[in-house]
Amino acid sequence: MSADPLDNERLEDIENALKRRKVLRRAKLITAVALVLLVLGAGRTVMSRISNDKALKADLAEQSKIYVKTATPKAGGVGQAVSLPGTLQGNVQAPIAARASGYLKRWHKDIGSHVKKGDLLAEIDSPEIDQQLSQAIAARDQAAASLNLAMSTMARWEALRKKDAVSQQELEERRGAAAQARANLAAADANVERLRQLQGFKRVVAPFSGVVTRRNVDVGDLIDAGGGAGRTMFVLSQIDSLRIYVSVPQAYAQNVKVGQKVAVTQAELSGQTFEGRIARTAGAIDTATRTMQVEVTLRNPDGVLMPGAYVQVQLPLEGGKAMTIPTNALLIRGDGVQVAVLDPEKRVQLRPIRIGRNYGQNVEVLEGLEVTEHVVLNPPDSLSTGDQVVVAPAQPAATKGKQAAKAAQ
Repeated sequence: MSADPLDNERLEDIENALKRRKVLRRAKLITAVALVLLVLGAGRTVMSRISNDKALKADLAEQSKIYVKTATPKAGGVGQAVSLPGTLQGNVQAPIAARASGYLKRWHKDIGSHVKKGDLLAEIDSPEIDQQLSQAIAARDQAAASLNLAMSTMARWEALRKKDAVSQQELEERRGAAAQARANLAAADANVERLRQLQGFKRVVAPFSGVVTRRNVDVGDLIDAGGGAGRTMFVLSQIDSLRIYVSVPQAYAQNVKVGQKVAVTQAELSGQTFEGRIARTAGAIDTATRTMQVEVTLRNPDGVLMPGAYVQVQLPLEGGKAMTIPTNALLIRGDGVQVAVLDPEKRVQLRPIRIGRNYGQNVEVLEGLEVTEHVVLNPPDSLSTGDQVVVAPAQPAATKGKQAAKAAQ
């Protein structure tokens, strides 16, 4: 029997309906899954934005805080020290020039030579002086012969005068001629002695014990007598004892006393401090620089310090009655010198002050501050009255030492 066409169509419709339902269910499932994923993604995004917003607000709040370090003023009465630059010089330092003109025959000492007083430094060949000495000796002999003749003539005329053979006037003339001849001989002797001493200057000797720090001539150079500082033959320095000239500002001049001890340091000699003493002061303020010149002497038996070296002189000063604060606490603006002071609520108050002497790392405060108040160190330029700040905790000494060692490496 053949199938009924209507039944076949019904079966096909049923199968198609089942397929559509299956597809529809699958589509609904996919749509539901997609909606769930979208909801989850949207929720995650919202939560992430909320979290980022909270973190950003926390960062902004943290960054808006101003962290500062503070210090309290130190009461007066504590001695301070001021550091002044200076240049080492030999206690005795002299340029050696020639007193006789000629040509350099030879030199015996070079730079770095240690010499004693009277040691021969150089020899000068000066034939002109030798000829002048010979001529002066001959002139002296002529004067001596003239004196002998004048003395014998005077003796004869004195004998004739006793016999009244000549007049008194003629005798006086002979006596005057003898006195003139005696003076001529004395002048000739003095000229000979002068030239002999000048001839001795052909040997250039050390006037004191020291070290030759400069030699400006060589064999064959033309030497002029008294050539001046620009043509000195040698420079001789005494290095076992040194001196330093420093210019003390007017603000500290009253505290400088003769005999006061000072500390001398040199950057190249790290860790070494040399003791000196104030030998003398100018006793007056230079009107051009408003400073007073002070001479410091120090012993240098081992020759560690060298003349010409740049050094720092630590000059101790008597403690004043005013309080002191670190120099890096000052704010210099159009309103004058100010400091940032913290109130109990850690709010900033900018306060004008009047400063006194500057000790380098510290400065005196004469007015405008109390000893119990806290001042901000290294205040930023943007700091103003009313700003809320956070005081940074003090760094342990061990941590500071580690950081310093790391920085040195």
